[in-house]
Amino acid sequence: MERTRSFWHGRSALLMPAIIAAFSLYLLIGSFLLEAGEAEFPGPRFVPVILGSVGLLLAVLLAIGVLRHPEPAEETSGRRYRTHSDFVALAWVAGGFLAFALLLPWLGWILAGGLLFWCAAHGFGSRRPVFDILVALFLSSLVYLIFATGLGLVLPSGILGGGF
Repeated sequence: MERTRSFWHGRSALLMPAIIAAFSLYLLIGSFLLEAGEAEFPGPRFVPVILGSVGLLLAVLLAIGVLRHPEPAEETSGRRYRTHSDFVALAWVAGGFLAFALLLPWLGWILAGGLLFWCAAHGFGSRRPVFDILVALFLSSLVYLIFATGLGLVLPSGILGGGF
């Protein structure tokens, strides 16, 4: 006798799009409630509106994918699984973030951000340190330029800007 399964069987992955949608709505509502006055474009609402909109779009696309192709859980009766946590990778990423937070005033955004991106890449398994540091410095420089010129925000320049 075959059991009838509910609509929700295999669709527990809808939880992630729901979380992304909730966070995106929070960003959008918060950005529209923000008292920005007569700020020039792009203004303080620009980035939260972009992130919230992209987040909602991503949540909808993920939800459509889960609804179209549900992944039912495998039958695990009688089986034993050993869980594994990669604490070395966690240490690289968490250590990189801690180093970024502590060294930001002295190194500045570009170098500290490059260190953070490099540690994250190494923690996620990349084994090309020279390539990773070049990409990390490029990305942190790009973020610095976007925030400094595009949004008019001042990020710490550290030793590269003559400050210490």
